[in-house]
Amino acid sequence: MDRRCFIASITGAIGLGLGDSVGAADEYEQARSRLLAEIQSDLRDTASTTGRTQFDPAVLAAIANVPRHRFVPLRMAALAYSNRPLAIGHGQTISQPFIVALMTQLIDPKPTDRVLEIGTGSGYQAAVLAKLVARVYTIEIVRPLGERAAELLRELGFANVEVRIGDGYVGWPEAAPFDAIVVTAAPDRMPQPLIDQLAPGGRLIAPIGPQGGTQNLLLMRKDSDGRTLTRNVLPVRFVPLTRH
Repeated sequence: MDRRCFIASITGAIGLGLGDSVGAADEYEQARSRLLAEIQSDLRDTASTTGRTQFDPAVLAAIANVPRHRFVPLRMAALAYSNRPLAIGHGQTISQPFIVALMTQLIDPKPTDRVLEIGTGSGYQAAVLAKLVARVYTIEIVRPLGERAAELLRELGFANVEVRIGDGYVGWPEAAPFDAIVVTAAPDRMPQPLIDQLAPGGRLIAPIGPQGGTQNLLLMRKDSDGRTLTRNVLPVRFVPLTRH
């Protein structure tokens, strides 16, 4: 399973169901518990490439406490806590929870961090990040997706997330530098504007590779002198990073 190609993509947001948020025991409790066990198992199975055998408790808590069923169409709510991407409109999917958890883990989020996300989609990854860091800036190029995500994130009380409609390739220069950057759609190479907007000591995670094929999930770190070191984490498949 170590060489398994995990499928993940930028999330869409048309037709989202407005179910109950995560709280006390509810109809999704058992499904969430199974999901947490599955993503921990996936991490152990891929330890030879990811370099990790366990998720930090804070990352697991974020996955457990973001109501994924709110980020999928109502007709898909019963599948919301399956460890798989789900089609949710505009030709997009909500990413596999394991990939969301892994990318979150690999940027080593801190409570004081300011994080940029490229590819808001439904807002699910942004919501997970918002549970762990001080502020999330997220960019979506497809206006209906970005507007719906912004509305849902506000409704769920994520006051530390700011959504912009625009070209994620160029980043968010006026809010830079960022302690971490998460890219949830695949460019053919690491965008230089995003590297430039990464703070010294920052981490950038992105799927890099050709459209329609397998990409590599790359983790870049920038040292205090501005030099970068990149390592290959895992084969993945994301939708392409589109531009205006």
